[in-house]
Amino acid sequence: MSEQNAIERRLHTLIDPIIADLKLDLYDLDYAGGVLKVTVDTPPGSPGGIDVDTLAQCTRLISRELDHSDPIPGHYTLEVSSPGLERSLRTPHHFQREVGKEVSIRLRNVEQGERRVTGLLVAADDLAATIRATGPGVETTDHRVEYDQIDRAKTVFVWEAAPKPGKAGGKKPRATADSGARKTAVKNSPTSKNTRNNDQEPSPS
Repeated sequence: MSEQNAIERRLHTLIDPIIADLKLDLYDLDYAGGVLKVTVDTPPGSPGGIDVDTLAQCTRLISRELDHSDPIPGHYTLEVSSPGLERSLRTPHHFQREVGKEVSIRLRNVEQGERRVTGLLVAADDLAATIRATGPGVETTDHRVEYDQIDRAKTVFVWEAAPKPGKAGGKKPRATADSGARKTAVKNSPTSKNTRNNDQEPSPS
């Protein structure tokens, strides 16, 4: 096991129970380039998203645990965020969680055919996702895409249409009161061991 994988496994061991105690899901965890990115979300089917106060609480609890356990050598930056409406899909769990949503997938190493697949995510297992291409003038077709063929993937938010003022039937995109924009709280780690950076509070953006 590489040092990177060992660090990420240790981080999961420390962070998973904190997120579970808050009745949230750990959507993603990525440590690279001195930045630890922790993405948290409400459980599937929840009526609302995560507010900034909850992200700040997550940041405080995770930061306190990391300061105590010191799983990452040296200086790093902790970012705790919500995934937002259009979220990256990096793992089989991500795809399985988002079944029923519109997605856009960019393929790698394509010699013939389309490089991009868009449509409704209708199924996902541990090896591949099934995308249903639909739309005016498009024959409904299911495409099974293996994860190792995917270069990048994300969900696509379909904006709700609303009538224009004074015109029946007019449409324009609008967001709800909580549009689900990605929110982030950031905290820097202490610059040296056994030195707490008490002045740095989570800064919701």
